[in-house]
Amino acid sequence: MNQIKRIGVLTSGGDCAGLNAIISAVVEAAEKKGWEVYGINDGTEGITEKPHRYEVLTVKNFSDTPWPRLSGSYLGSLNKGLRIESLEDVSKRFAIGVKELGLDAIVVIGGDGSMNIVSNMSKGSLVKIVGIPKTIDNDTPITEFSVGFQTAVQYCTTSIDSLELTARSHNRAMITEVMGRDAGHLALHSALAGKADVCLIPEIPYTIDGIIKKLKEIKARGRNHAVIVVSEGIRTENGDMVSSNKNMVGEAVYGGIGQYLCSEISKRYNDFQFRVTTLGHLQRSGVPVAFDRLLAATFGAKAVELLAAGEDNKMVIWKDGEVSAASLPEVVKAGTTLVDTEGKYVKAAKDLGMYIGEI
Repeated sequence: MNQIKRIGVLTSGGDCAGLNAIISAVVEAAEKKGWEVYGINDGTEGITEKPHRYEVLTVKNFSDTPWPRLSGSYLGSLNKGLRIESLEDVSKRFAIGVKELGLDAIVVIGGDGSMNIVSNMSKGSLVKIVGIPKTIDNDTPITEFSVGFQTAVQYCTTSIDSLELTARSHNRAMITEVMGRDAGHLALHSALAGKADVCLIPEIPYTIDGIIKKLKEIKARGRNHAVIVVSEGIRTENGDMVSSNKNMVGEAVYGGIGQYLCSEISKRYNDFQFRVTTLGHLQRSGVPVAFDRLLAATFGAKAVELLAAGEDNKMVIWKDGEVSAASLPEVVKAGTTLVDTEGKYVKAAKDLGMYIGEI
């Protein structure tokens, strides 16, 4: 018999639009069942560190405020990774924290990395875990969409539209660098929506000559400008990382590929002036678009429904227009979902004449 009385909800990993909408949905669904909701501050650190950091969330003090319509995370998020050698120690502190807070279940809002970490950390406790996928990279496995992706696509597309207008005024080729890490979903979706001429993603090799060939075709048609969209995770033409920077746990910090391409193309072709715009963390912000709010509402309600049914170690997913759930170990095993190089979006880009690499 399910005896849930108190659950925790936390956000983990990089922020994105829609996190607060998910928290609100969890609070509303849980309150209808008579459960108490602890909003855990700063990701898992609110549980593993002392004093524990949390606040009681209710419909009145959270859902009935402007927060659910705002981007960022009201609770704060943890996005500095976890050293492998510290996992056992952190897992013990996690189990102690869960017991001291009296949590029967935790809703984890995060990407594939967060799901992996929390799934492992929870093994030493009796707490039930349900995950909700969020990321602007849209690389969480099994689910077709994660909360935050569509808002980021909209921001990138709006930026591409604006850059196209200034490019037209100055005979320029605008290079727009977007986020996405090792997956090209954000670049590809926004390039298609923004009618870019070139889109480079980590999954498909490219050549500088291939880019120049496309630019020459544009020039031959009499157009005086071009738009190039590049994912931050692509490498140099020779396969090298552009940035040598590392984060706190030694993972690569992406950035700089736009400037590299600007320099390399300019050396071989000068019929356009080249300029670079790196959209950066603005892609994580903005008011969540309707679809992200829809995902947030249905995902939050589904997470509470799963816990009420006694489910554990699951992640809510969106597939074929329906909300369901997948095994969290299955999600972790599947790893990062990259762009399908033979899928419908790549095919559409090729059919529309976009240079998308040597494919």
